[in-house]
Amino acid sequence: MPGTQPARRRRATERKGDLRERAILDTCESLLAEKGYEAMTVGDIAQGAGITRGALYFYFGSKQEVVTALVAQTVEHLWERSRATAESDDPRQAIAAAMRRTIELWNEHGLVMRTAIDLSLTVPEIGQLWSHTADLFTGAIAAVLQRAGVPAGGAPDQAPAMARALCWMIERSFYHASQESPGSLELASAACEHIWLTCAGLTGQG
Repeated sequence: MPGTQPARRRRATERKGDLRERAILDTCESLLAEKGYEAMTVGDIAQGAGITRGALYFYFGSKQEVVTALVAQTVEHLWERSRATAESDDPRQAIAAAMRRTIELWNEHGLVMRTAIDLSLTVPEIGQLWSHTADLFTGAIAAVLQRAGVPAGGAPDQAPAMARALCWMIERSFYHASQESPGSLELASAACEHIWLTCAGLTGQG
């Protein structure tokens, strides 16, 4: 019937575009490991994705834009995996689930996370993404602390301030541990979890 073929063609084009964009981002992540951000080029990314430079520019305007999109995809996964932090009624279970999911993502995409941290001060778009993600986690951590009985408020010993300190402590701990070994990530996670439980007044409880 007239009209059905154009719709099919559009859907096929969209699917092909999604596959190409995924190939570009996957290649970018591989090149970060092989060459690093400074050494890799748009040509490297295009070649690895199996497309021309011109085709890549249809999706992204620069190497920086590709890396920013990769960071955005990764932090979205991080937040999706750790959403249980804000949802579980049991603070102890919420903390354990959040730390476990954080380990998983740092094991899978630690290089992207470190690149995001390294570029957050010099690439405004990445800085905004990382800052927004930190705000989401700070709010989630504060909610867990409050469910454990820590009061809300502006004082240093109240949930919001403690949550912000915990959020940045976890980021730094995982940043350094991810450069060492999976075992180091486990140790860092255990230490952060213990400190979070301590802040929540949950240490020593069954």
